[in-house]
Amino acid sequence: MPGERKAETMEEVDLLVCGAGAGGMTAALVAALEGLNVVLAEKTAQVGGTTSTSGGTTWVPGTHLSEQAGVPDKVEDARAFLESVVANRGGARLREAFLASGRAAIEELDRKTDVKFVAAAAHPDYLDGPGAAYGGRALGPVMFDGKLLGREDFDRVRPPRREFMGLGGMMVGRNELGALLSPFASLANLRSTLGIVGGYVLDRVSYKRGTRLLMGNALVARLLYSLRKAKVPVLFESGVRELMIEDGRVVGAVLEGPTGTRRIRARKGVVLATGGICWNRKIRERLFPAGTRDYALGPQTNTGDGADVAMAVGARFDDGGDSPALWMPCSSYTRPDGSLAVWPHIILDRAKPGLFAVDAKGKRFVNEANSYHDFAMGQIATGAIPAHLVCDAAFMRRYGMGMILPGAGNLAAMLKAGYVIEAKTLAELAGRLGCDAKVLAETVEAYNRSASTGVDEAFGRGSSVVNRFNGDAEAGGSNPCLGPVGAGPYYAMAVRPADLASSAGLAGDEFGRVLNEEGEPIAGLYACGNDLASIFRGTYPGPGTTIGPAMVFGWRVAKHAAGKLTDQPETVSGVMTDERTKNATL
Repeated sequence: MPGERKAETMEEVDLLVCGAGAGGMTAALVAALEGLNVVLAEKTAQVGGTTSTSGGTTWVPGTHLSEQAGVPDKVEDARAFLESVVANRGGARLREAFLASGRAAIEELDRKTDVKFVAAAAHPDYLDGPGAAYGGRALGPVMFDGKLLGREDFDRVRPPRREFMGLGGMMVGRNELGALLSPFASLANLRSTLGIVGGYVLDRVSYKRGTRLLMGNALVARLLYSLRKAKVPVLFESGVRELMIEDGRVVGAVLEGPTGTRRIRARKGVVLATGGICWNRKIRERLFPAGTRDYALGPQTNTGDGADVAMAVGARFDDGGDSPALWMPCSSYTRPDGSLAVWPHIILDRAKPGLFAVDAKGKRFVNEANSYHDFAMGQIATGAIPAHLVCDAAFMRRYGMGMILPGAGNLAAMLKAGYVIEAKTLAELAGRLGCDAKVLAETVEAYNRSASTGVDEAFGRGSSVVNRFNGDAEAGGSNPCLGPVGAGPYYAMAVRPADLASSAGLAGDEFGRVLNEEGEPIAGLYACGNDLASIFRGTYPGPGTTIGPAMVFGWRVAKHAAGKLTDQPETVSGVMTDERTKNATL
């Protein structure tokens, strides 16, 4: 069998976790809480992976936090919702395990660790349907003071994307942006601005960036802080190179680190949480659609190591269902230092009234207000790569677009950088985009007719809950997502799909055990996070539906390795009811 070896090992532990993103860190932390001797190995010099640069929203239905927030969520509603979204694409057994354990996982982390969330009272699921929730399921990480980590460990937290930090290193929440952009509009705005900026200035005396951590950075820092309290060793710059096999069982792994090769034997097993396929060129070329293979939001060190070492010992690779990845439309430009600045268009511009997207012909091709994944899936389905977001000057001043902030104070710099195109007339804009001027004019005319009636007959923009939530109800129209495109100048910005997470990955069972080509578990081998194929089969139900399963399956993996989840599942009408599930929901 590939990887077969019986070499002497330098160390022996109960559980070896490879990869320090949300899934791997949760697995290591919960295993330590269960009394296991755990080692967490991270390929890079920093923890966090893609989680650290994300919004950190974590989708877990039916938690006690939803009750505390006054928007109690029921698992049976989430089950009905997922049945309508995922339908017959498969994976029901894993989704049921996720639903069965979500509440218990979040409760235990809340009670025993410094990993803290708050359920959003208003953060809708991305699709309408039976059981869809307006609030309660999306959990936001509580802000964290990075100084609690100490300077050395604070530097171990992978920072957010440069584009998401102000003044060279300051994190700002979405609800704080307005005050910072208009500090003198009110006394409250001024106080908020002085508090945030003043704290940041003080931080920079001793730290490389601000220590007021939000979103995914807060989640990662809280996990690291909790791991340190639990005395879990973290081996940095130690990537998994090979799995060790004895008698068909994974008994450890070979790591490559700064001091060379390191062999660690693991009595309970090895957990792969290396960040998914991400920048694995071989898999990207095989699975990813044309136009999407050169853009990813994960760290470039995420090269699909977990998939490679697992397949080398006979693991089955799952193509992810509807899509091998989960997507965000992103704009970009090259900085003077040669690096690429990338902006994911999540919620701040696409759904606002007065913006539309066109393909190479100058035609609309999708509901622009849909979730980032569904917008990008529209690009892939129609070949609109790149597509262009188009707006007028009034829109640009009010909302901004991409890295151009409301007020458009940095518009001139972004024009010079080639990030955005400006044209005085639609005909000129069509020329610059390379499309037919008549077609673009007809597109604007049709769009403005929809704006006047409030009904988008072509794509249904503004007809869903999440559309309206991300629109602008204060704009004055009958549809918060539709507004007229007025006089020039006009602006266009190119966007391309970039994968934010893998959907394709290692096939696994409800315990996170990796399966072989025959569908049987490989003894001693687990996966979670993006290394495990998505339980939503290429669909994207709501905010945080990558981190939520990553953490819940990290919890389940740890519990199984500790012997707390042991029985085989039985189902009644598709719902697991055995003793194992009862244990999982305590």
